[in-house]
Amino acid sequence: MARTHEITAMRSSGISVQRVALPLLVLSLFICLFTFFWNEALVPIFAHQAQTIFKTEVKRKQQQSLFGTVDIWIRGERSFINVNRFDTANNTLQGVTIFLLNRDFSLRGIVETPTARWTGRSWEAKEITSWSVSPDGKMVLEKSAALPPITETPEDLKLLARDAEEFTFFDLQKQIADMKAKGIDATSYDVDLQSKLALPLISPLMVLIAIPFALKRQMSGSMALSFASAMVIGFGYWVLSAFCVSLGHSGGLPPLLAAWLPNSIFAMIGLFFFTAEE
Repeated sequence: MARTHEITAMRSSGISVQRVALPLLVLSLFICLFTFFWNEALVPIFAHQAQTIFKTEVKRKQQQSLFGTVDIWIRGERSFINVNRFDTANNTLQGVTIFLLNRDFSLRGIVETPTARWTGRSWEAKEITSWSVSPDGKMVLEKSAALPPITETPEDLKLLARDAEEFTFFDLQKQIADMKAKGIDATSYDVDLQSKLALPLISPLMVLIAIPFALKRQMSGSMALSFASAMVIGFGYWVLSAFCVSLGHSGGLPPLLAAWLPNSIFAMIGLFFFTAEE
């Protein structure tokens, strides 16, 4: 429309740029809503199926625990191991409880440790509490204890890890609440939760930024230049978004700021150019 001077004709008739752009803005909001519901209804199902195929058929890894990094159950040698959370970034198990069993599957002891860190060869824990079960069923506290061997390595547990995209918004919200109730740091999941709300808004943001550029005379005559500008704007958003999310996962930015800072910056830039275009 800019190349064929239709925009010029509309503006000369008293129609503002904002009114001309209104249908595009409304359409972008519909795309935003569609993207959110698409991510909620279909993406988690497809992502989970894809990861399941990759982990169990491609990697040939048998599922020995629940998929996820929270509330993991592992079947060991004459034992069951429960882990509150597996920190994939630091290769650390948090809230480890090992239930030791007899041959008849009766309980013979319990070993607990707040954290266990992977040393490269085995899991190592410093604060270990151990109880043994006496023949009369009483729990006896033992002063010194060693951590029973855990056969799963970090690579094994990472194969069973469930990515944030495999959760719906409300499932992820519930998992965060469960983690906080157990005293587990849920910062990275908080960032992912906010990102599920922030990312669909990319459609109206791109419209706000693109319209002023499309109306520039020096750009309206070159399709290649317009395409290159769109690629630069889109790539810039994803780089900034990935950078902020990475800072959020590491604790460098609060989750709310990490997810919404790219949107805020691009929204201010887009509103400035959009309102200035008269």
